[in-house]
Amino acid sequence: MRPIPANPSKRRTDPMHHLLKPSPVLALITALPLALFMPRALPAETPVVRHSMEVWLDPAAGEINVVDQLTLPPGRDTVNLVLHTSLAPRVLSRDATLEPLGQDEHLEALRLHLSPAAKGVVTLGYGGQICHGRTAVPESMGRERQESTGTIAPDGVFLDGGSGWYPRVHGTLQRFDLRVTLPPGWQALSQGSGPERAGFAGSAWTETQPQDDIYLIAAPFTLYREPGNQGGGKGAEAQVWLRSPDEPLAASYLAATREYLDLYSRLIGPYAYAKFALAENSWESGLGMPSFTLLGPRVIRLPFIIGSSYPHEILHNWYGNSVYVEERTGNWSEGLTAYLADHLMKERAGQGATYRRDSLQAYADYVNTDQDFALIAFRGRHGEASQAIGYGKAAMFFHNLRLQLGDALFIEGLQRFYIDNRFRAAGYADLLRAFEAVSALNLKDYFTAWTTRTGAVRLALTEVKTEPTKTGYQVSGRIMQTQRDAPFPLVVPVVVHPVTGPPQRILMNLDGREGRFAINLPAPPLHLALDPEFDSFRTLEPGEAAVSLSGLFGSAEGLILLPDGAEPTLLAAYRDLATAWTAGHPGWRVALDSDEGELPKDRAVWLLGWENRFSPAFAADSRDFSLDPQGRTLRIAGADLNTLGASLVLTRKRDGQALGWIAADDPAALPGLVRKLPHYGKYGYLVFTGPFPDNREKGQWSPGDSALVRWFGDARPTLAPVPRASLVEARR
Repeated sequence: MRPIPANPSKRRTDPMHHLLKPSPVLALITALPLALFMPRALPAETPVVRHSMEVWLDPAAGEINVVDQLTLPPGRDTVNLVLHTSLAPRVLSRDATLEPLGQDEHLEALRLHLSPAAKGVVTLGYGGQICHGRTAVPESMGRERQESTGTIAPDGVFLDGGSGWYPRVHGTLQRFDLRVTLPPGWQALSQGSGPERAGFAGSAWTETQPQDDIYLIAAPFTLYREPGNQGGGKGAEAQVWLRSPDEPLAASYLAATREYLDLYSRLIGPYAYAKFALAENSWESGLGMPSFTLLGPRVIRLPFIIGSSYPHEILHNWYGNSVYVEERTGNWSEGLTAYLADHLMKERAGQGATYRRDSLQAYADYVNTDQDFALIAFRGRHGEASQAIGYGKAAMFFHNLRLQLGDALFIEGLQRFYIDNRFRAAGYADLLRAFEAVSALNLKDYFTAWTTRTGAVRLALTEVKTEPTKTGYQVSGRIMQTQRDAPFPLVVPVVVHPVTGPPQRILMNLDGREGRFAINLPAPPLHLALDPEFDSFRTLEPGEAAVSLSGLFGSAEGLILLPDGAEPTLLAAYRDLATAWTAGHPGWRVALDSDEGELPKDRAVWLLGWENRFSPAFAADSRDFSLDPQGRTLRIAGADLNTLGASLVLTRKRDGQALGWIAADDPAALPGLVRKLPHYGKYGYLVFTGPFPDNREKGQWSPGDSALVRWFGDARPTLAPVPRASLVEARR
């Protein structure tokens, strides 16, 4: 969950972000691959600037005043730096000059030329207002995020390198000592150890590890904390900063912090910071910084966040906030963190295959050909398409690498990469070097193909046959990559269930366009499947995944049909929903059901309302549900659902066309559906209750068999998957 802005700051949002557009990088893709993975030595040390800062904050006036003693890197006789245009810098030490050079092209900041005093030490004083409002950044149909360049306001302070609140020297890292004077009842949060210091009444922070940014967050917080111990996280302190007291909430996050610090310290290596803190933001966000995360007031209280997004943010303190991202060659950290946090949490719960299938579905639903780009072009999330690539495809890249190496070598490679690159900027070339070092394998072709090319594999299973042998039976076949583009190197599992006995799983190393397999069994085969648990980044075949909300939200063109027969207040609420979802999406239009002679077949369609005259056509011949619009009844999986006062959402496919249906009794529930439904993209049906509304039921439609499956005989029993250990279990 982290954006990477055009400046060196590492601000991040849900997965919520400011970033460079990928187009300039796309132009480099043809030139980079050869140089990207050339052998090279460990990266040189990045120069470090030391800041000793006294800060006075006046949130009511939106003002900041700072005295900053800078110690510049050795050999820097002069430096260029940037600072916010309102801050009026002046030199407080003797024998130094500060000359304006003009406006910075990325930030609302001035470029300045500093000629420092002897031994590279100079003290600057500056002050003024930083009061940027929040902007809404659209991401996809119905989804947007809030973003701020930086603000000092009565409800809180948010400042980072993108705000220009401290003098930033390009191409350097930062160490700092920070003392902040605030109004009574306020506290400040930053990286490092703090917030107390003997003899100082405000908030004080010290960070001795070289940082790629300095953050300053302040509000009237209530601080909860748990001292470190000798377990995970090297004794790091757990902290929770809330805007209103809530001891049970704080206790749950303190316990989770200790659990995840221990987990990742054992899996990857020692935690690098003195603390990890959860802080409550003034707006809805999911921002990750070194040693703390800034979550919105609703986000922080969602019951699933503590087991999903929260470990993601903690893990970034190994990858992204300790090993920094070399942006020129692509942001690898989001995909690796998604794999070792989001995917690992699901894998531990036995749902790894579902997570991987959903990743493939998101890529299919949201990434059109003209939206696709290579992993080396990913900078940060700016919508569903970029997330499907930079998080989903990248996570699958690491997953298939794990299959090739085996769990032990994969974990060793993760640890080697972390130890070799802490507090340095690293890229895919450094990952390649680490995994090759521990495995003694040549992985260059795999890395080059999957990080510099667009697209996905498409698999076909042909020539499957079985025959008796002297000791039992043999089943054989051919696997092909059928995409128009060149084949990708990857490992593909083949799983066979015999009539009796445990299933067998082999890994096919598919370097070219096709490969053949032969599996010996003690009993006749019952069932054979190619990649049944979605271990390869590939195009899903018909039958592997049913339609879901993402199939509608990801469509470039579509139609939303309003129920002309609905009572006026409800019709107006439906119209507001349609207007909100289609804003900024010229391929979508809104119409009354009475304006259409028949249901279109050439685009995605949302039908709104029990009263919609196309509701019976939507429900006709569905194998997943039984819907009676007249009687207002719904049956799913043989069970009648209580529809009284409920808001219902259903999806289905009709000859490949994605259709969706929404019906609510209470107009007050529809604004909540506008906001919430885009976050439920992987589900096929949903039931909400109340005006807020609250989710009561959710589920995915069961897929059927695909062309990658073969049954031998007429029996179709339920099959047990091949037992697989999670990465955590493998570590033990």
